[in-house]
Amino acid sequence: MLIGAHLSIAGGVDKAFKRATDIDCTAMQIFTKSNRQWKAKELKPDEIERYHQHLEETKLPVVCHASYLINLGSPKEEIRQKSINALVIELQRCETLKIPYLVLHPGAHMKAGVDAGVAEVIKSLNTVHAQLPDYQVKIALEITAGQGSALGAKFEEIGAMIKGCDDSDRLVVCFDTCHALAAGYEFRTPESYEAMLTEFDQTIGLDRLKVFHVNDSQKDLGSHVDRHTHIGEGYIGLEPFGYFLNDLRFKDIPFLLETPKKKDPEDDIRNLAALRRLIK
Repeated sequence: MLIGAHLSIAGGVDKAFKRATDIDCTAMQIFTKSNRQWKAKELKPDEIERYHQHLEETKLPVVCHASYLINLGSPKEEIRQKSINALVIELQRCETLKIPYLVLHPGAHMKAGVDAGVAEVIKSLNTVHAQLPDYQVKIALEITAGQGSALGAKFEEIGAMIKGCDDSDRLVVCFDTCHALAAGYEFRTPESYEAMLTEFDQTIGLDRLKVFHVNDSQKDLGSHVDRHTHIGEGYIGLEPFGYFLNDLRFKDIPFLLETPKKKDPEDDIRNLAALRRLIK
């Protein structure tokens, strides 16, 4: 199973590999730059070389998460253009590091309405793709909790973004368990789990699902509040995570923790252990 966590790149992107192997991760997620700043320090040649060396040695699947500042759905031209520029840089870094998927929150419509927001996301994605022809890295649009005016809380919205994009083959999906529950998708029984996946398949397509974020939720079904908590300590509980982990359709897809880290790496270690105990 490909199970891991989001890990720090303090000291350089190459340093994340040791943090991953120290806690027995078989996959990992990183930022390649500060997630709270628009600007990005250039990756140094020796840092890139060390990264590729560790990648070859460990064979560890790596996923990147884009900056939270990016909002491709903003009605404000200045914010949207800054977001496009920032996303281009993120994708360039992923391509350099041979990272296959860049997880991206689609954005927020900022009171302009869902349809207008989705249209802006599509237009922005087309602009980004046009600037980076022939890139291998794919954008993984993340299911959101629907907090505020966040887009992507409904499968239909993600599906519309993919369908509307000129180069839709370059788009995949990241499924966040906390976000899905908060968005209103019930999957805490075997029956509701299968019903939800059927809806996902009909609306988006299970072949698009390439990354899982495994997080429990501090808030209950349909709360539209994005608050992650430790595995088994929230409204999802333990058993439903096992539905995903033991689903053979997802045996080659990375399951990545984004749970709180008050004690690092102890919190990741216990959450990873909780997930592994569910694997049959």
